[in-house]
Amino acid sequence: MLSALPRYEDQGRPFEAFVFGIASHKVADAQRVAMRIALPTDSVPETADLGLGPEEMALRASDAAMARRLLDLLPEHLRELIILRVAVGLSAEETGAAMGMSSGAVRVAQHRALNRLRTLAAAEAHR
Repeated sequence: MLSALPRYEDQGRPFEAFVFGIASHKVADAQRVAMRIALPTDSVPETADLGLGPEEMALRASDAAMARRLLDLLPEHLRELIILRVAVGLSAEETGAAMGMSSGAVRVAQHRALNRLRTLAAAEAHR
């Protein structure tokens, strides 16, 4: 700032704007230098990282949030049934035992719940 001070001309703006402009340019310069510096690593991976990238992670988070919203629209017993069957992975017999239903009733209720979820998802997609 001191080296730029002789070039300062009063143009009706506050002196702080002159100082801020110099400081912001210095910060930008420092960031550019920091981005160019190579970071040493212990080893170089032999294969490419096949994990999810930021875009895929954002899409999955968005899909999970939509699934939670749609499940919240179901009655509690259907929501519990879908969670037990789909998320937990219980069989119709195991789900029926946990919910006090026959395995046939679980299958029918699951079919109805999934149809309702499809309808709700289609309605949400048209918003």
